[in-house]
Amino acid sequence: MKKVSKPVFFVVFFLIALFAVSVVAGFKYYYGDNETVIIKGTDGIRFGIDIKGGVDVTFTVPEGINATEEQLDAAKEVIVQRMVNLSINDYETYIDYNSDRIIVRFPWKENETNFDPEAAVKELGETAELSFREGSETDENGAPAGTTASNVILTGSDVAEAYAAYDNNNSSGGEWVVALKLNPEGAKKFSDATAKLYEQNGSISIWMDQTMISAPRVNAVITDGNATISGSFDAESSKKLADQINSGALPFKLVTSSFSTISPSLGAGALDAMVLAGVIAFIAIAVYMIFVYRLPGVIAVICLVGQVSGTLAFVSGYYGFRDSSILTIPGIAGIILAVGMGVDANVITAERIKEELNAGKTLNGALTNGYSRAFSAILDGNLTMVLVAIILMGAFGTSDSIWAKVLSFAFFMFGPTTAGTIYSFGYTLLTGTVLNLFFGVLCARLMTMSLSGFNIFKKPWLYGAKAADRSKGGDVK
Repeated sequence: MKKVSKPVFFVVFFLIALFAVSVVAGFKYYYGDNETVIIKGTDGIRFGIDIKGGVDVTFTVPEGINATEEQLDAAKEVIVQRMVNLSINDYETYIDYNSDRIIVRFPWKENETNFDPEAAVKELGETAELSFREGSETDENGAPAGTTASNVILTGSDVAEAYAAYDNNNSSGGEWVVALKLNPEGAKKFSDATAKLYEQNGSISIWMDQTMISAPRVNAVITDGNATISGSFDAESSKKLADQINSGALPFKLVTSSFSTISPSLGAGALDAMVLAGVIAFIAIAVYMIFVYRLPGVIAVICLVGQVSGTLAFVSGYYGFRDSSILTIPGIAGIILAVGMGVDANVITAERIKEELNAGKTLNGALTNGYSRAFSAILDGNLTMVLVAIILMGAFGTSDSIWAKVLSFAFFMFGPTTAGTIYSFGYTLLTGTVLNLFFGVLCARLMTMSLSGFNIFKKPWLYGAKAADRSKGGDVK
C-alpha cells in the first residue's frame, strides 16, 4: 500500500467531527421571524407512530364488491382530502390492489389531547360527497355560502367518468386538463347551467365534501355531456383531480378491517429507553475496543461515530438529494445492528494486524497485510447484510419504492404489506452497512496508516501485539 502522509489522520478526523456536529445541530438562520433551514438536524427527524404515537387503520371494500384500481385510487384521494380537512397533514397512505385494501397511518400532533381517533377513522371511511355548484362563494370557514350553497348543479352520481387528458388544441400550446363524461341526466343539467353561466361570465365550483377543489370559469355552453376543466395542471395534478371527482361516485362505503392506536407517552418511553440503551452500548463498545485493541480501537470509535452520523443524516434528510425518512423503533434497532457490523469489521482488521505483528512482520507490512486480508471477510459479511436489508425494504415498502419494483417478481403475489416499521429497519440497516464500508474500512485505513508514520505511534504494542521480552533483548514474537 502506498504510504499515507501524516496530516491525513487530522484531516479525516476533523471532517468526521465536523460532519457529526452538523448532522446533530443542522444549520439554519433567521431573517426576522422567518426561519430558513440550510441543513436539517436530528431535531427534525420524523418519528413513526410507534414512537410518536398515532393511528394505524386498514380499510377494505364491502364483501361481494370487486373494486377496480381506479376506484381504489379515487378512494385514497378521498381519504387524503378528509385527513387534510381534519388538519392531519403528516400521514402515510398505501393501496394493496391485490387485496382491495387501503392502509392509512398518521401520528399524533404535538401536545394533542382532544383528538378522537375513532371518530376520525369513521369519517375517513364514509363515502365522499361530490358536488358541482354555481359560483364560488364561501363563508369564513371555507364552506359553500350564498348562491353556491343553494344552487347545486351536479352531484357525483351525475358524472359517468373523469380522467386526465392532454389537450393539444389549446391556442397557447398543449396543456393537461381533466375531462368529464356525464350521464344523460347530468348532461341535461350541465347544459342548462353552462348556458346560464356563460351569459353571466360565471363559474362553476367543484366541491369534495365541504372543501372546494376547483372553480373553473364557464367559457362555453356544454350540451353533449363532455366537458374539460383546465388550469395550471400537470400530469400528476390532473390525475389527482380526476380521482377526486371519480371518488364522489363510489358505489360503496369503506369498511374498517383493523384499527389500532398507540399513545404518545408509550411511544416516547420506548424511544427514551432505546436511545439510552444505544448510548450505553456505544460507550461499552468504545471502552472495550480501546482497552483490547488500543490505537486501532480509538480509530474504530471515531469511525463508528461517523457511521452513526451518516445513518442519521439519511434519516433526517440532511443530504439534498434524499428526502427525510420516518424513523421507527425497529429503525433504531437497525442503526444499532449496523454499529455491530462496524465493530465486527474493526475487530477482524485489528486481529489480522495483531497476528501479522506477532508473526514478526514490520509495522507497515502488518498494517498492509492486515487490512488486505480482512477486507474479503468484511465485504462478505456486509454484502450479506445489504441483501437482507434490500429484501426487507422490497417486501415491506410501498409498491412504488425502488426495491419493491426490483423485487416485484418475487413479491407481486402477496401485495404490498406496507409495514413501515420493518421498512425503517431495513432502511437504517442498509445505509449503516454501506457507510460501514466507507468509514470502517477506507477512513480507518487512512487514519491508521497516517498515524503509523509518527515515531511515537510505531510501537507494535499500540496495535495489540505482544510486548517484547526485554530481559532477553528479544523482539516481538
